[in-house]
Amino acid sequence: MLSSTYIISFVIGYFCLLFAISWFTGRKSDNSSFFLANRNAPWFVVAYGMIGASLSGVTFISVPGWVETSQFSYMQMVIGYMLGYLVIATVLMPLYYRLKLTTIYSYLGTRFGAASHKTGAFYFLLSRVIGASFRLYLVAMVLQAFVFDAWNVPFWATVIVTIGLIWVYTFRGGMRTIIWTDMLQTTFMLLAVVLSIGFIAADMNLGLNGLVTSVSESNFSKMFFFDDFNDKKFFFKQVFSGAFIALAMTGLDQDMMQKNLSCRNLKDAQKNMFWFSFILILVNLLFLSLGALLYLYAESHTITIPGKTDQLFPLLALKHFSPIAGAIFILGLIAAAYSSADSALTALTTSYFVDIRKKDEEGERSVWVRYRVHFVFSLILLVFVIFFQQLNNDAIIDKLFKIAQYTYGPLLGLFFFGLFTKRKIKDGMVPLICIAAPVITYLIDKNAEYLFGDYQIAYELLAVNGALTFLGLWLISSKNN
Repeated sequence: MLSSTYIISFVIGYFCLLFAISWFTGRKSDNSSFFLANRNAPWFVVAYGMIGASLSGVTFISVPGWVETSQFSYMQMVIGYMLGYLVIATVLMPLYYRLKLTTIYSYLGTRFGAASHKTGAFYFLLSRVIGASFRLYLVAMVLQAFVFDAWNVPFWATVIVTIGLIWVYTFRGGMRTIIWTDMLQTTFMLLAVVLSIGFIAADMNLGLNGLVTSVSESNFSKMFFFDDFNDKKFFFKQVFSGAFIALAMTGLDQDMMQKNLSCRNLKDAQKNMFWFSFILILVNLLFLSLGALLYLYAESHTITIPGKTDQLFPLLALKHFSPIAGAIFILGLIAAAYSSADSALTALTTSYFVDIRKKDEEGERSVWVRYRVHFVFSLILLVFVIFFQQLNNDAIIDKLFKIAQYTYGPLLGLFFFGLFTKRKIKDGMVPLICIAAPVITYLIDKNAEYLFGDYQIAYELLAVNGALTFLGLWLISSKNN
C-alpha cells in the first residue's frame, strides 16, 4: 500500500514535467498562441493528445467500475461515436475551416444573429463548467481519500490545490501548451491501464491468452444487446445515442474543436479526427477489459466491492496492488483528469473572451483581460467541484451523459437548423426556444413511464432535445427570400 508521502512525491515530480513544458511553450505567447496555438499544431500530436482529453478521469475510473452493471455495452456507444466523428470530419470541420473560426459559435452569429451566437456560447460554457467539474471532482476525491484525509486537509483545500496547478501551467501558453502536455498526460493514462492489467495478470498467473479468455468468459463481457427493445442497453438505442453524443460533445464543443482548429489546415485536422477515432475504439476496449479484470481480481481475493463503483479501481490500485502500480495509477488518474480539465479551462476562457465579451482589443491590455477571465473561470470550477462532492451516488460517467442531454441539445438543434435549412429566424426569440426545449425534454423524461410504458430511455434524450429545438426554430422562421 502506498503511503501518502510517497504519492505526493510522485505527483510533485509529474507536475515539474508539466511546468517545464509550460515554460518552454508559454514564452512570448499572445492571444493567438493561447486560443489556437498560432494554427500551427502538428496533427499527429493533436490526435494523440485528444485521446486523453476525450477520455478524461471519468473514463479512467467510471468505465471500469461501470462494467458490473452495464458489462461491455459501452462499446455500442463507441460504435455510435465513430458515426458521429465521421460527420464531424466531413461536414463540420470543412465549415469551421472555411469560415476561419476561432470559436465555433461564431458560425451561429454569422448564420442567425447575435442572440443565437451568445446562446450557443452560453450552453457551451454551462456544459463545460459542469463536465470539467465532474472530472476534477474525481481527482480531488481520490487524492482526498488516499492522501489528504491522512493529513487532515479539508476537501476544499484539496480542490484549490488541484485547480490552482492547472491554472499555473495553462494561463500563459493556453492551447500551445496543452497540445504538448496532453501528449504526456495521454501516455501516463494509457501506461497506468496497461500496467494495472499487467499486475493483475502476474498476480493471477495469466498470460495474454489467459487474460483474453478470462475476460471473454466472464459475466462482464457481453457487448451487444439485441433482445429487448425497451432495455437501456439495446444496441440501436446505444449506437443512435452515441452518434449524437459525439456530434454534440465533440463536434459542437469548443473545447474539443479548438484542438482541431489549431492544426495547420483542414486536411491535417481530418487526418487527426480519423486516427483519433480508430485509436479510441482500442482504448475503450482496453478500459472495459480492465474493468472486468478488476472485478475478477476482487473476487479471487475476496475483496469487498465498494458501494460506489467509481471507487473500485482506486481501492485496488492503492491498497492491493504493488507500490509502483499504485503510483502509476495516481499519475494516470491525474493525467486523465487534467488532460481534459486544462483544455476545458482554456476553451472556457476563449469562448467567453471571443463570444460573450466580443471586444476587439490588441496588445498587452488584451492579454491581461484574458488572464482575468482565465482566473475567474478557475474560481467557478472550484465552486462547482465542491458542490458536486454531494452528488456522487452513481457512476459519474452516467451523470455526465444525463446532464449533457439537456445542455448540448440546444446546440444540436441550432447547428442542424443552420446547416440543413436556409430559413431565416427571429434571432431575439432563440434564447426562449433554447430554454423551452430542455424543459420539455425534462418533463418527457420524468413522465416516461406514463408516456412509453416499459420503454427505458437511455441517452436518446439528447436527440429529442435537439429535435425540439429544431422544431421551435422552425416555428419562428420564415423563408429566406
